[in-house]
Formats: sequence, structure tokens, C-alpha cells
Amino acid sequence: MSQEKGKGFGFGLGKIKELQEAFKKAQQVQAGAQQLQEELEKMGIEGYSDEAKLVTVIISGNQEPRQVIISPDAMNNDPNALSELVTMAMKDAYNKSTETMREKMEVLTSGLNLPGM
Repeated sequence: MSQEKGKGFGFGLGKIKELQEAFKKAQQVQAGAQQLQEELEKMGIEGYSDEAKLVTVIISGNQEPRQVIISPDAMNNDPNALSELVTMAMKDAYNKSTETMREKMEVLTSGLNLPGM
């Protein structure tokens, strides 16, 4: 199994340039991902228990809990109902932060044709 002269390892000049471009794009995505991580950390995403906003949960874009705000009207509920309001607000904030991350990742990786993105 000898290689023909001039064939090297099967990488032509065009393949090397493609590889260099791929590395360049990967470095750009890595830098963008770090910037995105910092941006998400500074965000405050609000989730609500209901339209009346009896309970508000605020989390970062990285889904770190920041604050829970319980309105005086929510305090009129029994403990189980109040717990349910807090849970609904947490789920709303979580869903909003997940959607925000997904949208920002799509922008970051657009044009890269990454599988699964």
C-alpha cells in the first residue's frame, strides 16, 4: 500500500483551506459563546403566575434564581394555592429563559450548518 507521489495524506490545498475556515468559525463561535454567557448572566427574565401577576419570579438568562415577588393579594391564598402560584411563575420564567437561550444560540451559530442546531 504505497501512496502515489504528490498525494500526501489525501488533503489537497482546497481541503486545508476548508479546514482553516472551519477552525476560524469555531473560534468565532467560542468567543461569541463566552460573550453570550456573560450577557445571559446579566439578564433578568420575569415569569408570572398568571395574568394578574400575583407572583413574579426573576431569573438570569442562565436560569439562576434572582428574586421572588409575592403580591399582597397572593397572600390571601391558602399555602397550597400560594405554592402553586410560585411554581407557575417559576415555570414561566424557566420557559422564557430557555427560549431566550435557544434564540440567541441560533443567531450565534447561524450559517455554520451544525447538526442538531
